[in-house]
Amino acid sequence: MNADVTSRLDGLLRDADRAQRAGDKARAIAAFRDILAIAPDHPIALNALGMAALGRDDRAAAEYFARAAAADPAAAPLWMNLASAHRGVGDAVAERTALERALALDQRNLMANVRLAELHDRTGDAAQAAFRWGGVATIVQSMADRSPPLDQLLARASDRIAFHARALSDDVDAAMQPLRAGADPAQRRRFDACVDAMLGRRTIYAPTPHGMHFPFLPADEFFARDHFAWLAEFEAATPVILAELKALLAEPSAGFTPYVAMPLGTPANLWSPLDRSDQWSARYLWRYGVRDDAVCARCPQTAAILDALPLADIPGRAPTAFFSVLKPGTHLPPHTGVSNIRSVVHLPLIVPDKCGFRVGGETREWRVGEAFVFDDTIEHEAWNDSDTIRAVLIVDVWNPHLTRDETTMLRRLFGALGSKLGNSGDVAD
Repeated sequence: MNADVTSRLDGLLRDADRAQRAGDKARAIAAFRDILAIAPDHPIALNALGMAALGRDDRAAAEYFARAAAADPAAAPLWMNLASAHRGVGDAVAERTALERALALDQRNLMANVRLAELHDRTGDAAQAAFRWGGVATIVQSMADRSPPLDQLLARASDRIAFHARALSDDVDAAMQPLRAGADPAQRRRFDACVDAMLGRRTIYAPTPHGMHFPFLPADEFFARDHFAWLAEFEAATPVILAELKALLAEPSAGFTPYVAMPLGTPANLWSPLDRSDQWSARYLWRYGVRDDAVCARCPQTAAILDALPLADIPGRAPTAFFSVLKPGTHLPPHTGVSNIRSVVHLPLIVPDKCGFRVGGETREWRVGEAFVFDDTIEHEAWNDSDTIRAVLIVDVWNPHLTRDETTMLRRLFGALGSKLGNSGDVAD
């Protein structure tokens, strides 16, 4: 393009700009058309004429924008404008193509993601809509010092994500209901957890022991009851165990001590609010493999019942068995236990309303006389939001997935090395 033509085009662009500033649309359009008479592929003029036609004659606008984008394909606004024109004439396929061209230049183009999410909503493509709204949320969340309009956009994206998640959940639940209705709840538990994790309805928690980790054991939050043939007989003893607990509690000096008792000078941590506090207290029948004969003498039937259980017996380390009391308003923070070679049994004895227990992604209520067994190396927490105490008998037994040979070798390991293992050999807390 020679200098005279360039000068002529520059002059026409200045004329068009002055006309637009003055609000003289007709003069501006005339100037842009004069530009096209000289340079038919001039992207600025084509875009301006497209904007002038947009909303009035969207087909003409689409033609202008298409020519402009072809002339300057690296200009994302041109593809966005073309998408607007295609939307105006109801051409969803062409609109999507234009938006995808804008995203091909920058996948973090916020408005292109918003417009594509809206398009998928309009066309009923729920999966793609959810994906794109997720992208919108991610982009906005990464922005520092967001403005109120961006916060509103984030709220809108979150609402759409939740809407699509609910719709997908409803579809899955409806599809699976015939099979689930005929399945035993214990048998469908793992499948339900799989589906819930897939749909974002729950999180799958991995075991994170802070002592000994025995590899390759199946990780489950609550163990199936059929692993413990003795559990029903244990539950049947609830009345006599409860009676002995009440007798202990009635003593002037019941002997319950704070469960959390950290060495002086321990840095502040999640247990600091409960350190040396009777908000969570314990009365031990067994502790670190040592039987408390005085407490067992006061609770002879409970002691005899424990003696009949397959306790995790490791010299100097296990079993531990104790009455655990949470006072009103106490919340034990999310935490994990020390080793997955043991399983922890809870036999609820005194359970007011507003008490709960979570292991990983599953929350259960304690019910008097209904025991359960869980892996305490998976994050768990407990609370008593009532106005009276909650009391549970807690007992360590072997992880049911360990073989007899493995438990025998574990006993020998701890017996042979004793304190040489240090904290890495912990199996109880």
